[in-house]
Amino acid sequence: MQLEIRDIVYKYYIDPILNDTGYNIVNTITWALVLGVCIFGVQRLLRHLSIVIDRRFIIGVVCYVLFGSSLRVLEDAELFAPPLDHLFVTPVIYFVVFFVTVISLAVSLRIYHERYHVAFSGVGLLLAAVNICALLWHEGITNPAEALLIVALTALVTAAIYLSARRMNIRFLSDRFNIAIIGSHLFDASSTTVGVDLLNYHGKHVVENYLIGITGTGAVMYPLKLLVFIPLLYLIDSDFDDVELRDLLKLTILVLGLSPACRNTLSILFGV
Repeated sequence: MQLEIRDIVYKYYIDPILNDTGYNIVNTITWALVLGVCIFGVQRLLRHLSIVIDRRFIIGVVCYVLFGSSLRVLEDAELFAPPLDHLFVTPVIYFVVFFVTVISLAVSLRIYHERYHVAFSGVGLLLAAVNICALLWHEGITNPAEALLIVALTALVTAAIYLSARRMNIRFLSDRFNIAIIGSHLFDASSTTVGVDLLNYHGKHVVENYLIGITGTGAVMYPLKLLVFIPLLYLIDSDFDDVELRDLLKLTILVLGLSPACRNTLSILFGV
């Protein structure tokens, strides 16, 4: 019995981290449940620190998303030796980046109090800049046109949805926070489309790989993202009276879209 449990743990959890083979259905469900628990823990932490999820805080978090995504690309480029590289494989890297973010937030609050935003964002940008400079030094820019295409596709599709929502008076889709969330996931869809269709990259997520395998194109991620996240944002806005929890859920969804999007785009840009 113990051997069977050990084999299951190794097969579905340890091996994907050690060999960076991506997600499977078992660890995908597990990490989703862990994320759900962590959200309530983060809510308590932010409440303890008296942090309000406003525009300045969100910008700061985005800086650390860029830091984490660029750190992941450094691992993809094999610039970290074992066993250090295991710290920067998904999902372990999420905990590493979260730890760095919380430490930076706590120190910024301690020193600057209510003016913590500048220091908090600045540290995140500095860390991201160090990673990107390392990529420039070791890898160099390989696919600038494809990376620019990802950004252009994201901007066009997001703008089309926003303008359509304004024209049809769909207020929740005209909200800046909500359209930023939609944009982050369209960014992910665009990076997947360009990576899979033009450069023969492959995904590491179960649903993503399944749908791409059926359709033969990464563009399937566009309707998938819209069909999932537009109704989800509507439900969050309609059913959550707790503003603090509502905004935290939205921030989490934003990070879940932006993180792989930045990683994919940087990987394509540097040919990793």
